[in-house]
Amino acid sequence: MKKLINDANAVLEESLDGFAAAHTDILLLGAGRKFVRRRTLKQGKVALISGGGSGHEPLHAGYVGLGMLDAACPGQVFTSPTPDQMIEAAEAVDTGAGVLFIVKNYEGDLMNFTMAAEMAGREVASVVTNDDVAVESSTYTTGRRGVAGTLIVEKMVGAAAETGMPIAALKSLGDEVNRRTRSMGVALLPCTVPAAGRPNFTLADNEMEMGVGIHGEPGRRRVPLASADAIAEELVGAILKDLAPKQGSEVLLLVNGFGATPMIELYLMVNSAKRILDGAAITTTRFLTGSYVTALDMAGASVTVSVLDAQAKSLWDAPVHTAALRWGA
Repeated sequence: MKKLINDANAVLEESLDGFAAAHTDILLLGAGRKFVRRRTLKQGKVALISGGGSGHEPLHAGYVGLGMLDAACPGQVFTSPTPDQMIEAAEAVDTGAGVLFIVKNYEGDLMNFTMAAEMAGREVASVVTNDDVAVESSTYTTGRRGVAGTLIVEKMVGAAAETGMPIAALKSLGDEVNRRTRSMGVALLPCTVPAAGRPNFTLADNEMEMGVGIHGEPGRRRVPLASADAIAEELVGAILKDLAPKQGSEVLLLVNGFGATPMIELYLMVNSAKRILDGAAITTTRFLTGSYVTALDMAGASVTVSVLDAQAKSLWDAPVHTAALRWGA
């Protein structure tokens, strides 16, 4: 294992210290490194909190700031945060309008966020993301996994929260954005969890995992390596079959790297995916390309398509100022 680490058991703590130091203008590290929170809170705004196992950076801490999250709770690598983390984060960022949890559909995350909501002693609602069309159940889930579409939910709900939208309306919005969003990924190489010191699955030189999860969970099947066009055809085809957007629909296209995929390949995938959407009479009017929801050092990518209406476009375009996303602010 070759990684930039000092102690495999202290990776998260040392990384969080560096992250907080690099972005001291917009965020603070909570006591005991239990959460990352916005430095400046907006009074009377519903507080948005997300979190999950580390190793997916910049998700979630990278999206703390203006126009997105008020706090993020990082668990150890690929391990859910504990309920006390969310309870303390809620106490730190709730300014009186309630708290909305945004939770990826993994059993550990659901259990611990649900416990935190029950124990928080304040108004808490939750949005659960489950945008992955690859499989109906997986290693860590009952039902579909929450993957890169979570970023889109966090951005749009975060923008709406900045306008003063109340908690019930924000939950409804988050649920609707999740319903309009689908994703699917492919792995070319596995990832290595530092504490384990070895890849968490194996692929032959001529193989890829079609439909892989963001922890390296199995996908639909293991298949021979194919061209980018063929990969995009399967990923986008599965998304469109499930999402069933009307011809003429406008969409956001997110091509997301898993951590070890260079930008030149991601933009090549944008070209392939857009061509397929064009052929289906779907108009791509918003794009996001880069490594935004990763799986440590996994090589591969995911494609996410989110159907847009006028409100969604306005919320996506709204100002955002976080460590990982910045525009219009």
